[in-house]
Order: sequence, then structure tokens, then C-alpha cells
Amino acid sequence: MMNTNVHLHTFEANTALVEALAQKIAVNLQDAIAARGHATLIVSGGSTPKPLFKQLRKIKLSWEKVTVGLCDERWVDPSHPDSNEQFVKTFLLQDEAAKATFSGMYIGGIAAKEAEALCSAKIAAELFPFDVLILGMGSDAHTASLFPENPKLEKGFDLDTHTLCIAIEPHDTPHMRMSLTRRAILDAANLYLHFEGKEKLEVYEKAMNGEDMYSMPIRSILKQKKKDVEVYYA
Repeated sequence: MMNTNVHLHTFEANTALVEALAQKIAVNLQDAIAARGHATLIVSGGSTPKPLFKQLRKIKLSWEKVTVGLCDERWVDPSHPDSNEQFVKTFLLQDEAAKATFSGMYIGGIAAKEAEALCSAKIAAELFPFDVLILGMGSDAHTASLFPENPKLEKGFDLDTHTLCIAIEPHDTPHMRMSLTRRAILDAANLYLHFEGKEKLEVYEKAMNGEDMYSMPIRSILKQKKKDVEVYYA
């Protein structure tokens, strides 16, 4: 049975999706600025959000009052080609969005496993609470850097923790990761899941029709009653 708090928006073309989602995000950000004087936007890396970033960065809004952060990061220097920070600065923080402030996860000179508390404190001070958070989803059903069957998932899924960040060692991809915890993700005021293609749709449908969060971490976001999730698919 489908969760009533998960709302699926389907588009025939990616161009229509990114236009609709970019406009929705811009409204969320402007509403937060009107209410509090500033807004926070949390984004994901990977190839999927690149067209969305290119659309979003053209929209005129009070970007100088927006701080942008990450759902997760590879624990590499921002100059590294695998860095999500570099990706976001290259594809989002351009044009109108060049006026936004960026607050990254990576902290130089310290291992990821020793940086959880520092990273959590940095995000709490500079980004939290989140106004808009955009998740992606891998073909293995990971989201952020919450990977299937990872030994850190129990800690990462704990909704009673005050930890916003968790260090994750992936089984089969390079680089240690720092990821937002499930608690941090579900505290976002506006939560979006964005994916594309038939393969990802099959992953999504399988996730919605099962319960085991450890085999499919995206279920920890979809199969909960705390927060509405707006799903955008093309």
C-alpha cells in the first residue's frame, strides 16, 4: 500500500520536470526568505541534478540570502574532480545563483570518521533547519550516502539522534563519505526526491512496495509518517 505522504509527479520530458521543480524550489526559498530573512537549500551530486541546477540558477530571487549545502560528500579536497562541492559550485552557483553562500561538508586535515561531530556542528550553525532538500536515488536504492546493508545504517536511520552527519565507508565505491542522517533529512521543511529513467522507476516502485530499509535505504525516507515527500520523475 502506498504512503499517503508520498506524492509522485510524473513528466514525459526531463525539460518539463526541471522547469516545474526549479520553480517550486524557488517559491519555497522565497517564502522562507520572506518569513525569516534567509533560506537554506540542500542538494545532491551526481549527473541527474545537473539540468535542474542549470535551470534553477537562472531564476531571479534573493540568492544573496540563500545558503547552499550538501546531502552528502566524498571525503576529498574540493579541488578533486569527485567532489560534490566542486560539482555544485560549477553547475549551480553560477548566473543569478552566484550570489548565494556555500557551506560544504568537507573539513581538511581530519579523517571522515573523526569529523562527524565537527561536521554536524558546522551544519547546525550554518544550514539547519533546512528549507529545501533535494535527494537523489541510486540504482541500488541508496540515497545521500546511505548505502544498502552498510554497518552504519542503524546509526544513520536513528530518528532520536542529534547527529546531523554520519561518516560512511561504501562497500564498492572509492572515497569515504559524509552523509546527512535520516533525522536531518526528514527535518527539512520541503523534501524532494528527483530521479529519471525506467530503471530508477522500477527501483522506486520496489521500494514503495516493501519494508526493509537496510536493503533499500531510500525506504527510510519514503516509508515513514513524519514528513511529506514530493517525488519528481521523468
